Amino acid sequence: MRMQRDTSLLLIVDLQVGLMPVLEAGEQAVEEASWMGGVAEALGVPVWLTEQYPEGLGESVPSLVSSLARPRTWRKTHFDAHAESGFARALADTGRRQIVLCGAEAHICVLQTGLSLLAAGYHVAWLTEAMSSRRLEEATLARRRMERAGAQAVSADMVAYEWLERCDDARFKDIHRRFLKERASRPLRFD
Repeated sequence: MRMQRDTSLLLIVDLQVGLMPVLEAGEQAVEEASWMGGVAEALGVPVWLTEQYPEGLGESVPSLVSSLARPRTWRKTHFDAHAESGFARALADTGRRQIVLCGAEAHICVLQTGLSLLAAGYHVAWLTEAMSSRRLEEATLARRRMERAGAQAVSADMVAYEWLERCDDARFKDIHRRFLKERASRPLRFD
């Protein structure tokens, strides 16, 4: 299934200050989530952030928050964001059925949220280069488990170009200039 901007929502899970020192490839996850968020906002795709127990883990990384114009932030205590009070109803009310999912920790909060979204009938796209865990192996296991459950592993480029659909309009030229061109030469880890 191709990603459609009119039916997509970007969900960035728990990229928080307190987790950053222990995350493997955490900086890449933040940079890629910020990049994808910028593309999403430029194309009218909603961006939601979650924060797991911010009193203990801190709020979302400032560079992520400052890169976004209008994210909706959900504070949570459940590892599964979809289980949080009001989240499932608010998501259903958007009418968006394709969820581009990324964040930390891949094998805990991202995995549990993704599994619940799949069980609720959403199409889940696992944004590979914007996932992080304390150990790379656990992020890889989470990805495999999500794929077996029905999620699709995607890259940010895949999502951006599917959302754009074509190259002969002003929207593409703007996104290419602001986002795609500079990212083309950036080294990335895909797990």
